Amino acid sequence: MGQLLTASDIPSLSLLYKLRKLSAPSPGASPLPTTTRPGPGADVPPPSKSLNDRVGLIRGDITTLKLDAIVNAANRSLLGGGGVDGAIHRAAGPELYDECRALGGCPTGSAKITNGYGLPARKIIHAVGPVYDPLDHDKSERLLTGCYTRSLELAVEHGCRTVAFSAISTGVYGYPSQDAAPAALGAIRKFLTGPDGDKIDKVVIVTFEMKDVEAYNEFIPLFFPPVAEDETTTDNEEDEARETEAKLTAEAEAVASELPSAPTSDPSDTGPAGKKQRQGED
Repeated sequence: MGQLLTASDIPSLSLLYKLRKLSAPSPGASPLPTTTRPGPGADVPPPSKSLNDRVGLIRGDITTLKLDAIVNAANRSLLGGGGVDGAIHRAAGPELYDECRALGGCPTGSAKITNGYGLPARKIIHAVGPVYDPLDHDKSERLLTGCYTRSLELAVEHGCRTVAFSAISTGVYGYPSQDAAPAALGAIRKFLTGPDGDKIDKVVIVTFEMKDVEAYNEFIPLFFPPVAEDETTTDNEEDEARETEAKLTAEAEAVASELPSAPTSDPSDTGPAGKKQRQGED
């Protein structure tokens, strides 16, 4: 396991804008229509420092985050698989498999919560994203949006004030990153501005693959635009943020190169994720 990171170690959108890691949206730009922001040509929402302070973005290993909860991109069995799902199960240990087995699976578009066990995170929220259907984009988007909304609802219900999301469904489930990112960001913004939004202190978006990095860099300014501020960032804050980003990027590239892709269907056997993965590699 790499360097453990707490919520305060993860750069907020406000800091990323100050460091020019994120850019303001182009004049006339508007978010793509989504189920959380309906209608073509929707306006960019008003800038909010409060929201930008409460959303973080990193490229790194989600299993190293010491937060209240991390969100796993799970399959319907909840029994582990490849990719990030398998990595989370291996890091958490066999007790996670036992608890997930008792849950009896989870429908697509929803989520269930377990303890974190061997992970630094206190809880794991297992969200089951859709296999993308290009012939029914609206249904795929509703299911993907449901994953993010239900995950945040579970976080609030269990007193989790810091939550990190992996990129759900953008692996071999085939959901295009350019469509998944605005759906996720729309759901996150809608929840944070809703009646329970003040019960979440920080939502962290965790990416691995460059296609997800590029999609979030493009769409974050359309859902969480920058705020013009007079205050400056100290040299020490900038140095710490750049050092953290460099370490996270190196770890993400190393881990991503070793992780297998997530399965396109539920596991056919019932052994723990770590055991199944080792057998598959033999």
